[in-house]
Amino acid sequence: MKAGSPAPSPGSKGRILVLDDDRLVLATVVHGLVQAGYEVIDADNGDDAILLAREHRPELALLDIRMEGKTGFDVAEYLRDVCRIPFMFLSAFSDEATAAKVASLGAVAYLVKPLDVGKIVPTVDAALAKLRAGPLPTPAAAAPQPAPVAPAAMPRDLVAMAVGVVMHRYSLPRERAWQRIQRLAQEQGLSVEQQAERLLQAVEELARGADG
Repeated sequence: MKAGSPAPSPGSKGRILVLDDDRLVLATVVHGLVQAGYEVIDADNGDDAILLAREHRPELALLDIRMEGKTGFDVAEYLRDVCRIPFMFLSAFSDEATAAKVASLGAVAYLVKPLDVGKIVPTVDAALAKLRAGPLPTPAAAAPQPAPVAPAAMPRDLVAMAVGVVMHRYSLPRERAWQRIQRLAQEQGLSVEQQAERLLQAVEELARGADG
């Protein structure tokens, strides 16, 4: 650890940096990791992520990929080349070009949104266990291309994220947002979880269209 950087809190499983420009996703991931016993520092843009990484020296970084300004790829290159901090990606994109770039950077894992905290925490646990057991690979000897891990979202995570989206989109309190999702599910003959998944998929499609 860099001289002068604070040590992780006593009892913490480790210090994690999370970067995502979607504050709902950021809050969900941070909450899940904190509940799992990790100390978490978070950022919603690449510049802040780099500054926080330099100051706090996390053991692992979880990076979104497509953002305005510095992308997750830009941050990953800095963490790899300057800070020697390992990283994994959390992204809505799993196309061949993205997967190839992930592999070339040497990511320890690659998870595909919509995110399931129940999938993220074990992946983080496994990544840290492996990293602590041996030295980091050099970029020239990066691991084979990591396959994106398809989400198997827990219903409660999907519904919580969907409620947050409706709250933000329509400026509704949590209870009314929840009632709206329930009503839509009934009208469509779907379960609440299915309706939440459809809503989140629609949001992802809109985000992809905006990026394109």
